[in-house]
Amino acid sequence: MTHTTYTEVWDLESFFEGGSQSQTFQNYLEQIGILMQEFTSLANDMQITENEEHTINSIGQVLRSSEEVFKKLMQASAFVSCLKAENTVDPLVERLQMQVMQQSSTFSTALLTFQNKLTLIGNDEWKQYVSSETLTPVAFVLDEWRQMAQEKLSIQEEDLIQSLSMDGFHSWGELYHTTVSMITIPYEDENGQTTLSVGQANNIMGQSNAALREKVFNQMEQAWEEKSPIFAKALNHIAGYRLMANKKRGWNSPLKEPLLNNRMKEETLHSMWAAVEKYKEPVTRYLERKAKLLGVNKLSWFDLDAPIGEVDTKKDFTAGAKFIIEQFGTFSPLMKTFAEQAFEGRWIEAENRPNKRPGGFHTYFADSGQSRIFMTYSGTPSNVSTLAHELGHGFHSFVMKDIPFFNRKYAMNVAETASTFAELIVADASVRQAETKMEKVVLLDDKISRTVTMFMNIHARYLFETAFYEERKKGTVTRERLNELMTSAQKQAYGHSLEHYHPYFWASKLHFYNTHTPFYQFPYTFGYLFSLGIYKQAQEVGPSYEKKYVNLLKDTGSMTVESLAMKHLNEDLTKPDFWENAASLCIKDIEEFMQLTTSL
Repeated sequence: MTHTTYTEVWDLESFFEGGSQSQTFQNYLEQIGILMQEFTSLANDMQITENEEHTINSIGQVLRSSEEVFKKLMQASAFVSCLKAENTVDPLVERLQMQVMQQSSTFSTALLTFQNKLTLIGNDEWKQYVSSETLTPVAFVLDEWRQMAQEKLSIQEEDLIQSLSMDGFHSWGELYHTTVSMITIPYEDENGQTTLSVGQANNIMGQSNAALREKVFNQMEQAWEEKSPIFAKALNHIAGYRLMANKKRGWNSPLKEPLLNNRMKEETLHSMWAAVEKYKEPVTRYLERKAKLLGVNKLSWFDLDAPIGEVDTKKDFTAGAKFIIEQFGTFSPLMKTFAEQAFEGRWIEAENRPNKRPGGFHTYFADSGQSRIFMTYSGTPSNVSTLAHELGHGFHSFVMKDIPFFNRKYAMNVAETASTFAELIVADASVRQAETKMEKVVLLDDKISRTVTMFMNIHARYLFETAFYEERKKGTVTRERLNELMTSAQKQAYGHSLEHYHPYFWASKLHFYNTHTPFYQFPYTFGYLFSLGIYKQAQEVGPSYEKKYVNLLKDTGSMTVESLAMKHLNEDLTKPDFWENAASLCIKDIEEFMQLTTSL
């Protein structure tokens, strides 16, 4: 059934009725606790014996039990994250979050016990075990678990780190999110004086009124400055905890963990950034042209997302949804089907209202096999792209639902591939369907802004975080120094092309405070460029590429990124060629933009 309009408020009641007061959810947490005890007992009691069949069967039994717990923990975590995002002032969510975090900690300890037991198996025997009918389907993940256990400390030491992290490491991240949720930005409209959440204030940066953008940006910067003593303390303690834990494990580089998590080599990372650096010059020329079009000598941070011209390119939520569904269908009937299901099923929270957290995300309810998407929608082309981006994440989970559970856990860098691919489909269609030259310029500008983000904004975050962690090894880094590091990183990343920078960006960007994902930045650029390489192939092949694309996505949870690219794209990611070819595709948009705006 096709509705005339789509609602902007998601459905969480179908999972657990009653929101943060749900008794059904409390019962669910109790059920997890019972299953957790069973899994913990199995993990603790599992014996590695000389009897090959017995050992393989024992490993299989533990895996089945852990899968049952893992699915329900993912479901519970997704529910709580949705509750917290939709209403940051709900006092009951904090308690629920703590319950889920404690259960997750218990699960991690039991899983580590199991993983450590795998290290007791000799290499020759291990190769035989993972080639068995029972374990072959998840051999890659088991190999990875075994390797990770060998990289870490003893079970007792890792358990201690995990236990202390609840009220130490993770609590600093929670303090940050709680503090941000309390920030309000003063704002005056036709109805008088009011206040905006951080997410609503960020949306102002996409408006054409330059004076308003600057005013709201300065008010936000003032808010970040006021809270900066708290944020600086939180950031220092998060980094300090992570550095100390890594030191105890013998991990000398802060990149060790994120590279392991993203299943990629350091050579691949450096080749990617080298390609980005090589193609920055055309991007700086675009920024210079945009400054001219906006009537300023140089762009400032608050001008980066400013629209060019007065062309009305806004789409209400239903129009945006229908456009996405239509464009997904031009590439993949399966993507279209998924998007229709998401909009019809009220899987998306997009309403523009106070007390929502900033940003957008996708989360997966593993026990129900459904996604939920969060954002604040105001109708801009950027909003439509964000919506397509998050739906791309959902499609990724959707196509993996029938493969072995532990092969569905893909890393963040390839997670950003499906989302960016979906975004490209929609952005390209918008540009193609522009009815006037000026509309095409506006839509190209919006599309190129994502290249600016991936080549410059994300690179600035990477440069800042790399420099910050080096200084943090020597002691606490003051907020004044954090501002200096951030400004320096932005100047380098943007090629000194801006008039005013964003020194408190380190305080405003939640990615730096994510205690579960270290170096939560370079995977975005990886996914962007990787998806461009795939997108180029898809355009050359046409609709028949859908099957190959889906097969690639299905392999993302059971391969290194280098193996994935070699198998499906016949490309070596450790070499610059792939990255340079992908980066060069971005420049074509800039060249067209420059040509169209020569006489404007």
